[in-house]
Amino acid sequence: MNIIRLRIIELMAKYGKVTAVAEVLGLKQPTVTFHMKKMEQEFGLQLFESRYGRTILTEAGNSLLHYAVKINSLAQEAGRVVKEYEALDCGSLRIGASYVPGTYVLPQALTDFSQNHPKVSLSLTVKPAPVIQELLQKHEIDIGLFSAETCLDSTLVSEVLCEDELVVIFAPAHELSAGLLVDAGQLGKYPLILHGQESNTRQMTEIWAKSQDVEFRRHMEIDSLEAIKQVVALGSGISIVSRLAVANEIRNGSLHCYPLNGVKRLVYVAINADRHRSALVNRFIEDLRILAPRLSTAVY
Repeated sequence: MNIIRLRIIELMAKYGKVTAVAEVLGLKQPTVTFHMKKMEQEFGLQLFESRYGRTILTEAGNSLLHYAVKINSLAQEAGRVVKEYEALDCGSLRIGASYVPGTYVLPQALTDFSQNHPKVSLSLTVKPAPVIQELLQKHEIDIGLFSAETCLDSTLVSEVLCEDELVVIFAPAHELSAGLLVDAGQLGKYPLILHGQESNTRQMTEIWAKSQDVEFRRHMEIDSLEAIKQVVALGSGISIVSRLAVANEIRNGSLHCYPLNGVKRLVYVAINADRHRSALVNRFIEDLRILAPRLSTAVY
């Protein structure tokens, strides 16, 4: 089984047309058909069938697809890693991050790295932390950053970059700005703007509220941190967010905040445990080790 045939399996599942697969691979249509027939002869099973003008994978073909995707991804990664060793000024890095590090840590890191290594191609994917970990496991990204209380995934090699804590945010004109908060229970009397269900911040907020026996007045649910900050700044309730996420607003005075009794999480950087650490990966992580703690401590 060669790589070209595994690529044909993956591309046929995606496009369902021999002509499209041939075009992507830069092969002639009869060549693709030849490889398809050779695979079926090799396995002694039908891997492809035609339906309504499309070529689809049989059940046996779909079982092979699972491994073809993995092998193709590893083969592509191997090619990138080898090229990265030619010099630090060429190659590519695919970076994934959950929302807070992706929005408030990586822009500066990407800018600095791009200025120092202008010929390196950088890409950033921002998804929830569980998705970033899954992309790392599948070798679909090279480096992942995410906020979490702990990282226990044995398939990843991870390290802590910095701490982040949750804070209550409110408008400058809100009565909490006068320092009237006595205990956590009093937060329950203010309308609360919640994050979406998939948010790690939302999950930590609910766990904290349960531990403190706090019942919030749920006012809104907004699946955008930037929108939450703007709504709170206009005086429509309070919210609980990452301290890193409101650094600029706290500094310019458009929002005020109150620490949530030391409720903290960690910002991790991680790679797949099976991935060889190239010079580019090492350099980017070294830069993050310097930058992330500086951003974290500069919030107030």
